[in-house]
Amino acid sequence: MRAVALKGKREFEVKEIEEPVVDNENVVIKVLKAGICGSDLHYFELGEPSGLIMGHEFCGEVINPGNRSDLKVGDRVTALPISPCLECPACLSGNPQYCKSTWTHAVGLSIDNPGALTEKIKVRSDMVLKVLDNVSDEEATMVEPTAVALHGIHLADVKVGSKVLVIGGGIIGLLSAMFAKKEGASFVAVSETNPKRGEKAITLGVADKYYNAKDEDMLKEVMSDTNGGFDIVIECCGNDSAVTSSLVTVRPGGTVILVGVATGPINIPTVVAVMNELTVKGAIAYTKEEFKMCLDLINNNQIDVMPFVDDVVSYNQVQTAYFRLTSGNDGAVKILVSPSK
Repeated sequence: MRAVALKGKREFEVKEIEEPVVDNENVVIKVLKAGICGSDLHYFELGEPSGLIMGHEFCGEVINPGNRSDLKVGDRVTALPISPCLECPACLSGNPQYCKSTWTHAVGLSIDNPGALTEKIKVRSDMVLKVLDNVSDEEATMVEPTAVALHGIHLADVKVGSKVLVIGGGIIGLLSAMFAKKEGASFVAVSETNPKRGEKAITLGVADKYYNAKDEDMLKEVMSDTNGGFDIVIECCGNDSAVTSSLVTVRPGGTVILVGVATGPINIPTVVAVMNELTVKGAIAYTKEEFKMCLDLINNNQIDVMPFVDDVVSYNQVQTAYFRLTSGNDGAVKILVSPSK
């Protein structure tokens, strides 16, 4: 079967791989749609590990339900791509996202478990969720990034009247802004280096203001708009300048949520966090309940994720899609991949 595999720095190849083996435990799924995630872009830029088949956001159709008696061939499903042990303190407390085993064999994030940039995948049966008929394939594929954003918002404890800044206008940033508004934030802003993404935040109605992160007067503008800084800053980039910006734009005693993932050490002025007694929390992935919650929110039409989807491409267009998402001057934030296109 066909798959899109990482070949080197900023390079993919479409090649043939073996189909997943039916073992009557894992669910074997025919991929209908897959999403390109911000974390996938890091692998693309690094070109490692060579041979990685990405795609941990997806919707598919059951080919073999394994040990899931509640599933049948033809059911549409999505899944948490993680591989928690279910026995450690993290798992037992309902937080498999920081179990030490969670990412070891994660779908599309480990070399031994191909992701949804291929025609068929094998997924742990306990991570699979059925998709109801009124949820489209595209919407089901969007559940995973939506859950990432919801988890960050839950950790931030946004309250009615909170002033919230989201740093980074990619898909997680825009979804975070959307949820901040739903939680009752009175002022939501997005900071971005890419004007097209910043303007998109306004057009989509998820932010009240867009700050140009390259503007030397941005901090002065923030302090004027907020009377001393934001109550909450959600950082969705994971680099030196973005994290530093999160520390200086939040008010004394405020909260910073680090959602962006850095691929190496970064330098930040921790003295700012110390002197202003900031609460700084990391946020990784989501709980299983948050994932289910996002599927329910979409199913019940309480959130609309489709305005965030910019394009659906074929396997042969995947490399171009990654170029768009890493260009810094394209307005796209979410591109999906269809094996049948």
